[in-house]
Amino acid sequence: MMLEGRSISKGRAEGTVLKLEDALSFLGGVDASTGELRVQREGNVAGKVLVFPRGKGSTVGSFVMYDLMVHGCAPAAVVNSSAETIVATGAVISSIPMVDSVDVGLILDGDRAVVDGSEGTVELPDVKVVESSSSAVVIGGKVLMLHRPDGARSYPGRWSLVAGKREEGETPLETAVREIREETGLAVGEPDASEGPLYVREGDIIWKVSMFLFRLPDGAEPRLNRENTEYRLCAPDELGSMELVPKTLESVGRMLRL
Repeated sequence: MMLEGRSISKGRAEGTVLKLEDALSFLGGVDASTGELRVQREGNVAGKVLVFPRGKGSTVGSFVMYDLMVHGCAPAAVVNSSAETIVATGAVISSIPMVDSVDVGLILDGDRAVVDGSEGTVELPDVKVVESSSSAVVIGGKVLMLHRPDGARSYPGRWSLVAGKREEGETPLETAVREIREETGLAVGEPDASEGPLYVREGDIIWKVSMFLFRLPDGAEPRLNRENTEYRLCAPDELGSMELVPKTLESVGRMLRL
């Protein structure tokens, strides 16, 4: 999988991902002489592809990064969602390849990553992309939600829209229509809204998801096949209390406003 971002500091490096979930200040957050983290988690940044949302803190943080380089403890590369001046400057003066404008939610701790700071890309060689379609079927103003079995290979036990993998030769819309027919017995025509693709990480897979919304009149009755255990017709404001497949709530909200 290749993630396209923006070049911040040139160079190319490969290594194992060390991921932080929150913003990082190198000043106070990393021991400049050893590379040991002092915040968020245990770990050492030396030789790692350091992934975190963004930097924060004092401008001295740039010189902490340079000090890491002097001591041979600098990260192999840095990847951010949004670069800020302190970390960007530190990466440049320390010759650390850096890329931003990447969805760091698609990168997991322990991934093998190849960062090309010149091209602005992050490659995840061990992660594959699977294309799928996911549809919000709205019946009489309520969203059709399907409950996945506890033994499902993907997102077991969660509530999802009508979703499935794209088959060879299908367009995303053709996949959506087929999956709705197979999983619910409902027939739909042209979508009322669409968006995407969205990208969702699950294990060693990144799902590339095309999203659709179809409106059906009140009284349309789903007939489930064996892929799901039950269904509910939910008001949009009920979805927030359910255990959903990631990005479902946000996507449905956007499409309903279209």
